[in-house]
Amino acid sequence: MPSAAILHWAARSHSGSRKPRNDDSFIAFASGAQGAEILATAGSHSLSNHDLVFAVSDGMGGGNAGDLASALILQQMSEIIPETFKAAAAGMFPDCLSHLDDALRSVHERINAAAAGHAECRGMAATLALAWFTPENLYLANAGDSRIYLSREGALTQLTRDHTSAFGQWQRGEISEIQFRNHPRRSALYEVVGGGHRSVCPHFAAIPYHPGDRFLICSDGLIDGLWERHLTEALAKCPEDTPGPITEALLQRAVDNCGIDDTTLIVVTVSGPTTDPKIEI
Repeated sequence: MPSAAILHWAARSHSGSRKPRNDDSFIAFASGAQGAEILATAGSHSLSNHDLVFAVSDGMGGGNAGDLASALILQQMSEIIPETFKAAAAGMFPDCLSHLDDALRSVHERINAAAAGHAECRGMAATLALAWFTPENLYLANAGDSRIYLSREGALTQLTRDHTSAFGQWQRGEISEIQFRNHPRRSALYEVVGGGHRSVCPHFAAIPYHPGDRFLICSDGLIDGLWERHLTEALAKCPEDTPGPITEALLQRAVDNCGIDDTTLIVVTVSGPTTDPKIEI
């Protein structure tokens, strides 16, 4: 049996120019039978004994509610995702996408409950873009407009969906990228985690990966300062085992070009044995 793939990652975050507080949060953790092991902002880790999870969340709400919502979502996902290992040890093998679905609905309810109990947190909500790597597949979940991209052999694919009507128009070819970026309703989200909404309907997908793949997980602040072609060019040049310099360069370019909103990104590269490269979204 071939050895498991190795992931290399680097994460960076920058507070926007219009406010002192950063409402973005990010997390990297190894998920195993003992729970979640929080990882450093940059490093390498094999998938032989652990799953690896990377996520970005962009908080919103008055007062300190935005940063609280994004941090709570990621903390709770780090507590819930490792439950699959405990279930496997008990002889049950839950489906990862079903587990993600259950986890997000549970977190959505917890965020709403926390907001209802504190006036200063009323209406707090956050986006989520989460990438869960197992030895077999990448499982992803997203709500809102934080994104996950795949760069493969020089081609860039957005794996997530922005939950806005403007994004739908762009994807259908009804408007151009520049029209989308200047659309007055570009940031009007119809799906978020929390926000007092009765339910949440995230986007989920299972995607095989293989060595040489590069993944970008980011908040919309990065997209404000970079065009799709910038992401394509930078990720295509990213070394397989050292994503740190590209991560820093993308952040700096986005901040220099815009920098108004909080900007957060994680770049993940894959090395190791191959798997089926077909993408199914």
